[in-house]
Amino acid sequence: MSIHITTIWKGNMKFESTNPSGHNLFIDAGPENDGHGEGYRPKALMLSALAGCSGLDVASLIKKMKLKVDDFKIEIDANLTEEHPKFYDKVTMEFHFFGKELKEEKLQKAVDLSVEKYCGVMEMFRQFAELNIKTLFHNQ
Repeated sequence: MSIHITTIWKGNMKFESTNPSGHNLFIDAGPENDGHGEGYRPKALMLSALAGCSGLDVASLIKKMKLKVDDFKIEIDANLTEEHPKFYDKVTMEFHFFGKELKEEKLQKAVDLSVEKYCGVMEMFRQFAELNIKTLFHNQ
């Protein structure tokens, strides 16, 4: 399967990038790097892609398993190396589930399936970063 995107320079440090979904996004540097902060930072966008990829897997599995979850969020903390080219060498990803009737074992299975089998972005990150995955349950 081939995917094509086009990224167009909009002047200064800003770019507009197409997406197969039909939704474009802007990429820009922050003021500290001569940008105006009018778009996503490329490396942070990678972390959002990781959370989004795994989040979609887990949301789909929650639906298939007919689990009751009031809320769900993913938090990521990543360490960027000091030397160029700078990249993430350590990534901690926390899955937070909120609800009154959380089936922790099944939710953990959903997370594990995403982390170990389904999330392609996770597999890409494994090539260059140490991953630490945590699942937290908040029974309300």
